[in-house]
Amino acid sequence: MIERRLCHVIHGLLDNISIQRPRNLDWQRASALLYGDWGTSKAYVLGLAFAATGFSSLPVIAAVCALSLLVGLNYIVICRCFPDGGGVYSAAGVHGKVLSVVAALLLVADLTVTAALSGWAALSYLGVPKDYIMVSTIGVILLIGAINYLGPKHSGSFAVALALPTVAVIIAIIALAIPHLTFENLQPLNGSASHIWVSFVGVILALSGVEAIANLTGTLKPDKNSPIGHPRVGKTSAKAIIPVALEVSLGTLLLGWAVLSLSPSLAPQMVERKEDMLRFMAEQYATMAFGPLFGQAFGLVVGVVFALLLLSAVNTAVAAQLGLLFMMSREGDMPKSFSKLNSSGVPVAPLAISIALPILILLMTDNFDSLAGLYAIGVVGAIAINLGSSATNLKLEMAIPERTLMVVTALILVAVEITLAYTKHDALFFVVCVLIVGLSLWAYSRRLSGITTLTVSSEVAKIVKPDVIENLRQPVQESQKILVSVRGLTPALSFALDEAELRKAALYVLYVREIAVLYPGANSKGRVSWKDDPEANAILSAAVQIGNARNIPTIPLFATATEAASLIVDTAATIGADFLILGASHRGSLAKVLKGNVATQVAASLPDNIQLVIHG
Repeated sequence: MIERRLCHVIHGLLDNISIQRPRNLDWQRASALLYGDWGTSKAYVLGLAFAATGFSSLPVIAAVCALSLLVGLNYIVICRCFPDGGGVYSAAGVHGKVLSVVAALLLVADLTVTAALSGWAALSYLGVPKDYIMVSTIGVILLIGAINYLGPKHSGSFAVALALPTVAVIIAIIALAIPHLTFENLQPLNGSASHIWVSFVGVILALSGVEAIANLTGTLKPDKNSPIGHPRVGKTSAKAIIPVALEVSLGTLLLGWAVLSLSPSLAPQMVERKEDMLRFMAEQYATMAFGPLFGQAFGLVVGVVFALLLLSAVNTAVAAQLGLLFMMSREGDMPKSFSKLNSSGVPVAPLAISIALPILILLMTDNFDSLAGLYAIGVVGAIAINLGSSATNLKLEMAIPERTLMVVTALILVAVEITLAYTKHDALFFVVCVLIVGLSLWAYSRRLSGITTLTVSSEVAKIVKPDVIENLRQPVQESQKILVSVRGLTPALSFALDEAELRKAALYVLYVREIAVLYPGANSKGRVSWKDDPEANAILSAAVQIGNARNIPTIPLFATATEAASLIVDTAATIGADFLILGASHRGSLAKVLKGNVATQVAASLPDNIQLVIHG
């Protein structure tokens, strides 16, 4: 009787346990992921800068590169201060829910135009005729949406694979251009200071993608000697950011110089080819070095490499946007229907929105310049709010020079945002529409959930929001522990119950809800109990009842993850399991191609001291 009561106490304490995603992202892979998002900016910044200011664009490009480097330095500090996710949604939440929702909606605007613009640029680099680019881009976005509906792994691996070829191609272009670099074609900037400032603001697209690294800190490997339970990722994130920031800044500056070193007689063609300027430049310099045949071949290679990287950026933008909308739904800031998943773990409503919005933008705009005009207002606003929120959050540990630099950078970006709103009315209209619709959905979801706002003193707030007592989380120690991962009341669960009864062991029943979305800046406060998941509730409740009836200490565990295998391994190691029991895979061929075989992935990384049993 005492043991049974103790088990009930343990079950109550573990009802809301949420196993965090494993921190298995090293700095090299994080750097490649960041480059796949941030590094694509040079594919269209150079062409837009030349189209705007011609052969006087080098100072403008240099200023954009300097601001990119400055923002990168600030994000090193943000990643250090937010080891569990420093995206703008979570960073702005410290100063109020409304600000965090506005920041998230600005990020939605940015990701929407990112998907449309990157898709357009990708097809330009592939040489698709301009008359067919819009329709082709819509087709590509629909195809990416269909692939994401099946819930494959995030395209980060694809971006990682393309990082090195992209860097190699850029180095090759610069190497071919070095003998021809000259200052003879450069012209001074004409016009007033306000005109120069507007020109600078108009090509400030190189900041795109820097938010990506802040959203990855929750999965970064902790620094060495990092305290258990309080991970530090400052050194890891710095290693990831610094090489990308230097490449984006110095690489874009050198490529900009190379563009302006081409013959002025090519100016009409350069304006015509502004959408795939890097490919045009590669063709010209390769032709100068080795002849027209090599020039065409090298241009084709450059076009394919950048097109693939840009298509990966489209997929990243779609996945990040549906993940953001899903997370906002879990936090109560979007309708609850946004968190409903299909059989592959993909939230259907956010995916539909993430596909529909860029398609709508493409239908409303008919050229590359219009897309570029909509672009910066979202990303600059989101970064400005992130930096401003972090700089004014006095609870964050920052040195005075770091906080001062962050304030200065935030003020520069605020000035840029105001200029964009004043000079680009289409962009202002677009972002206002996103804010109106988004805030309306936010108010509607709060009304449906019955949430009301109550102002209380800080003393009362501390009382009604106590921290979770960590030392009550762990169950009593048993002689042996068996972990079984289930997706139903399967023969594997029956076998695990028999083994636990025979060995007098505690049985941990793990249900993993696979959610094939990217969590941008998700924090640990958005945990979901297994009782809130209907399928998990039915399975785990039945397992607990059966275990109690057979006097088996049965502990339910519930977790959400983008892939089950790594989380199962991490859970087995965390609880110190002696045996791990899995059922045989019943996935179809297509599912195995997209998601892999869980048992095989677990076996490859399971510690040697944990015995694996596959029941089937």
